[in-house]
Amino acid sequence: MMKPAVIISTYPDKKSVTRVANKMVKEKIAACVNVTKISSIYSWQGKIENTDEFLAIFKTSQKNKARLKKEIKNTHPYKVPEIAEINVIDINKPYLAWLGSSTL
Repeated sequence: MMKPAVIISTYPDKKSVTRVANKMVKEKIAACVNVTKISSIYSWQGKIENTDEFLAIFKTSQKNKARLKKEIKNTHPYKVPEIAEINVIDINKPYLAWLGSSTL
């Protein structure tokens, strides 16, 4: 049975996240990418930053997750991008079937 994977990353602007999300879905590396605007507070190079970013939630299969992470790293505009995997403990079967049919 196909196993799901969820990878998250943050982007500086709508243009960069949209470009990457469209590429991943078009190439069937991800079945879906949710994008939402967020406010991030973090330490960077000795300063506290408070900026707007875009959070991308990539939904894919365990089979595709390594390729997805590599593509995110290679296309990301940040010097140190967040590429985090969320462990999916449970997922409804109809969604899992759709996820499997929407990825390679």
